[in-house]
Parts: sequence; structure tokens; C-alpha cells
Amino acid sequence: MKPLGAILAGGQARRFGSDKALAEFAGRTLIDHVAAQLAPHCDGLLLCGRIGEDGIPDRPAPGRGPLGGLNAALHAAAERGVARVLLAPCDTPVLPEALLAALASGGGSRFVASLPVLGIWEAALAPMCDAYLAAGGRASMRAWAAHAGAEAILWPAPIANINSPADLSGLTGFFP
Repeated sequence: MKPLGAILAGGQARRFGSDKALAEFAGRTLIDHVAAQLAPHCDGLLLCGRIGEDGIPDRPAPGRGPLGGLNAALHAAAERGVARVLLAPCDTPVLPEALLAALASGGGSRFVASLPVLGIWEAALAPMCDAYLAAGGRASMRAWAAHAGAEAILWPAPIANINSPADLSGLTGFFP
């Protein structure tokens, strides 16, 4: 069974100055680039931190960063009977196909060491994530990953992560 795809799209984008998810590059929004790359590896896609079609609010509430989005996706997957969530942020429009395939095909919870918002997570972790956040655990993906016993995987190539308009204009080197 393929995982549920989840795109983190609820950030405030302070460094970018506007909604990164809707920023355009090569004729498509960043979120559309990410969705197109996740789709072949997933059964369905959710937009975490967004309200509307395919959107789900962060859990337990906005303001918990990427971990709030992951927690919402874990619960959505569990409710749908899907065992895992393939998570990616909306500001990584050029994801290596080999990395996505490796994440989607292996078992257990794993994340990219250099970019912990990119990973695969067991939906069964949803109650643990609720408890972690309720207990005041750090809302950092690395802290959560250590708490959950997730494996950090090394990826040898850089992954484009758009945090500023300058990053977006420099993206051309990542596209063939």
C-alpha cells in the first residue's frame, strides 16, 4: 500500500515575504511542483496547514510549526487506514526521484538528516505525537524524530529549499 502524501504548506514565510506555496516558478506554483513529484508515490495528497480542498489544519492548533502539520497528517492517515505518511515541505520543488522512491518503499519512520521536514512516518505514531506536543515537547522535527526513534538518512546531493526570493531566483540550477 502506498503512503498518504502530505505537503507542509502552513508556514508564515517571514523570510520570503509572501505565501511560498503559491510562489511561481517555471509556470507552476511551488506547491504544484511538490504535489506532482509526490503523487506517483502516494495514494492521495493532503495540504497541511491549509483550509479548503485537500487541506487540513495543523494539529493540535496552528503555530506548532512543521510538527503540527505532520501530526495532522498522521491522524488523517490513521483515519483512512493508511499505514504511512510521505511528508515534504511546499518549498522543496525539486525532490530527487530516487530519494522519494527510497522513502516510499522502505519500512519504519525515516527522515532526511539535512532536511528533517522530508521523510516517511508511521501513522501509528499519531497518539505518541499528540502526547509529545501536549507534554510541551519541542516542536522541532529533529527533536520529535529522536523522541519517536526515527532513522536519519543521509542524502549526498543538495535539495533545493526555498526560503527567500533570492533562493527562488537561484532555483534554475536545480532544473534540467
